[in-house]
Amino acid sequence: MTAPAPLYSDDELQRYARHIVLREIGGPGQARLKRANVLVIGAGGLGAPVLMYLAAAGVGRITVVDDDMVSVSNLQRQVIHAQDRIGMPKVESARIAVAGINPFVTLTPVAERLDAARAAVLVPGRDLVIDATDDLQTRHMLNAACVAAGVPLLSGAISQWEGQMTLYDPARSAPCLACLFPVIPPAELLPTCAAAGVMGALPGIVGSMMAAEAIKELTGAGRSLRGRLVIQDVLWGENREIAVSRRDGCPVCGHIHGTAA
Repeated sequence: MTAPAPLYSDDELQRYARHIVLREIGGPGQARLKRANVLVIGAGGLGAPVLMYLAAAGVGRITVVDDDMVSVSNLQRQVIHAQDRIGMPKVESARIAVAGINPFVTLTPVAERLDAARAAVLVPGRDLVIDATDDLQTRHMLNAACVAAGVPLLSGAISQWEGQMTLYDPARSAPCLACLFPVIPPAELLPTCAAAGVMGALPGIVGSMMAAEAIKELTGAGRSLRGRLVIQDVLWGENREIAVSRRDGCPVCGHIHGTAA
């Protein structure tokens, strides 16, 4: 009888050794990372550290969606891109960077703007969806697709000196985005990073925190962000946490009967 092929090569065992010796991850958790299938929306400021750390951690399959091109103004904070890739689609630049970090990870680039029809195709079957966008319309559309598919949505946002993140998952008793933010404000009330500015290291801080939460979610380690909104203020060196809950009558997730996480 032929013995089954080993799960990891010698290279992978060395690569992930620091994870495998962690009691909360170990071999079983690392195997879950290798089998994981994650969708990341956005390859900019937050998407950059998320993609780099998930690839380094050995998340087996990652799909990244973004329709933007690398510009020189991105390089102040979007560390997955490089000077010699200015003008390249961000998802292709991300693919090159991820291949340089970990050849055992498959990254699928999707160079298009996400719409409801594509979200309905891309979201189902994922272990986790990560919202690293900067557009509220896209966030709400993605939230609806995740609610419909029963897939948890890890969402982060940044502006100037402050960032926030939470895990939306009404199928497991956490709120969805529409529970917390039921109304999309006019665009003129939400200045872009180009208009308001953003401190260069902030996306790295918040994006790395998102990557850590994604690794925890995929391996089952530690305490989940379900029901908690974390706010990071780097100007004042403060970290705050707000308890959040589902909203009765939410038009997006009100029909979902959540179970305990």
